[in-house]
Amino acid sequence: MIDLRSDTVTQPSKAMRQAMADAAVGDDVYGDDPSVNQLEREAATLSGKEAALFLPTGTQANLVALLTHCQRGEEYIVGQKAHNYMYEAGGAAVLGSIQPQPIDAAEDGTLPLDIVASVIKPDDVHFARTRLLCLENTHNGKVLPLDYLHQAWAFTRKKKLALHMDGARIFNAAVAMKVPLSTLTQYCDTLTICLSKGLGAPVGSLLCGSSEFIKQARRWRKMVGGGMRQAGILAQGAIYALHHNVERLREDHDNTQWLAEQLSGLGVEVIAPGAQTNMLFLRLPANEASQLGPWMKQRGILMNAGPVTRLVTHLDISREDLIRLVDLWREFKGRIATPGSGDGGARTIYG
Repeated sequence: MIDLRSDTVTQPSKAMRQAMADAAVGDDVYGDDPSVNQLEREAATLSGKEAALFLPTGTQANLVALLTHCQRGEEYIVGQKAHNYMYEAGGAAVLGSIQPQPIDAAEDGTLPLDIVASVIKPDDVHFARTRLLCLENTHNGKVLPLDYLHQAWAFTRKKKLALHMDGARIFNAAVAMKVPLSTLTQYCDTLTICLSKGLGAPVGSLLCGSSEFIKQARRWRKMVGGGMRQAGILAQGAIYALHHNVERLREDHDNTQWLAEQLSGLGVEVIAPGAQTNMLFLRLPANEASQLGPWMKQRGILMNAGPVTRLVTHLDISREDLIRLVDLWREFKGRIATPGSGDGGARTIYG
């Protein structure tokens, strides 16, 4: 199957599997796993932070970050559609008694700082204490501008807030901007990096920050069940991903831009700003949206089709795969009958 649902569906390569099979391991809860220790050192260096922590999932990495930054009854400001507000099962509120203060993101994925300022709570017994601003880079495939990151960093210093970056796809942002990761991460106190999305590792995320922060986060990781033993088998997959699969993200970006051009040529509406990284968002007419997904699945292509459809390229999607997708989309559109005289609407596709 050609799977365009997400970049979480990638399969580890033969070389990655071999690296995992050959991994030197130890008990990571004791700090004895050499592969995990190597991964954490490399991640800290790449991000320009003092230390890093390996966790099984991005959801847990964001949760541990929030639990470390905020005490019970405190608050973080976050995007209304940010992953660590909308798609992580309310973990910070349920498990940490941390209040989210969501606001709408701007079209470019940034959180407008004047609106952020307006929702910071005064020092008053009626309110939760505002402790943290959370940004997401990339956000729905959009790269946060470098000048905005600088402004947000200065803003949080002035307002005495910490700044956490959900950087699940931050390597996509760095590759798109043609800058080292540390150029982006210098403007946050902490960040998470997902290894099992575009980088292609089977499992794992990283939390990066100061040595003292990571020391506290390690305790929270244990509390929420993230302490693993011979985790070096997983860490070696992640190390392979960092060494081999970062720069190749450019191929995904190029493929997505090509796909945007091809589908636009078929009359498909590409939602602005188009393809900045490995995600493409399309707006489909209702009669097409309801039929496209099942029709494509019958022909070997998986996608989450709807009125707004997201297509995601990754290391298991080739240009040839996308050529097939475009050819099938052209066929699909040809099989959608136009509304007929007096028939009350569009017919279903043929066959």
